[in-house]
Amino acid sequence: MMTNEVKSAPISLSEGAIKEIKRLMAGRDDAKVLRLGVKGGGCAGFSYVLEFDDIKSDDERMQFDDITVVVDFSHLLYLNGLNVDFAGGLNNRGFTFDNPNATKTCGCGSSFG
Repeated sequence: MMTNEVKSAPISLSEGAIKEIKRLMAGRDDAKVLRLGVKGGGCAGFSYVLEFDDIKSDDERMQFDDITVVVDFSHLLYLNGLNVDFAGGLNNRGFTFDNPNATKTCGCGSSFG
């Protein structure tokens, strides 16, 4: 039984992000859950992690439609209030991150401080 289940999600996914994640998961047999996190690096200090993974014992779980998103409990400090979106345009295609905890970001938007 998982004890780290979040009642109200500290992050949010836009409809565009949910649609793109479902599309990516549909083509993979090993895509169990989507892991959202941070790692040291990037031009602003931290970069975002967005990958398919397994649930670990210290994960917080969130449900968006039929997508389970997990975040390592220690990463929530950096991600609380984060909104993940997906831009589908020709010039800026990809996931975008709107993080109220970021005091600085890089030009590409994939790292923050």
